[in-house]
Amino acid sequence: MTVPENIRILLVDDHAIVREGYRSLLHKQPGMVVIAEAADGAEAYLRFKDCNPDVVIMDISLPGQGGLKAIERIKQYRPDAKILVFSMHQNPSFALQATRAGALGYVTKSSTPDVLIRAVHDVHAGRLTLSADIAQALALQKLTGNDIALQELTVREFEILRMLVEAKSTDDIAQTLNLSPKTVSNCHYLIKRKLGVASDIELTHLAIRMNVIDLLELSGPAP
Repeated sequence: MTVPENIRILLVDDHAIVREGYRSLLHKQPGMVVIAEAADGAEAYLRFKDCNPDVVIMDISLPGQGGLKAIERIKQYRPDAKILVFSMHQNPSFALQATRAGALGYVTKSSTPDVLIRAVHDVHAGRLTLSADIAQALALQKLTGNDIALQELTVREFEILRMLVEAKSTDDIAQTLNLSPKTVSNCHYLIKRKLGVASDIELTHLAIRMNVIDLLELSGPAP
């Protein structure tokens, strides 16, 4: 009988302790092995090119180049790359943007370990997969129309929005995302127009209300 090869995994999360916990969990599963890790989007792209993993498990709230940008870069490099987003964000708009960027799955960190393991197998098999809470949130969003404006944003605009409400400057965003400051400024204008706000203060309030970012994130890490 032929023994199936291990699913080779690249694990991307900016918290070393979190990576250690999930690496331990994955290594305990028959047929899974973490072959590389990364702490941000730029490192994830380089590790992917170096190691050519079967599945990428990636957080999208990463320092510098966020997870959405990293997904896009990886998919441009290898269109058949299989990426599973594993995020604390339960806002269905994040799942929508992740799948638009090229992810095959989206699982929230509040899910049980077996949900993550099953999602790894699904993504490895090329199947789209969502944790139950996200699937339910997406269904409710379609029924109620909540956050419909966020769905009008492109992946690039969504990533720029995330950085704007973190008080990043135009130049910082441009450098991080490898864009020109003019492109970032144009996107900034389009984001406000699409979301129907007139100022950055209104934009931040809207982002908090739509759970794009919360007050804890805005306050930064605890001293």
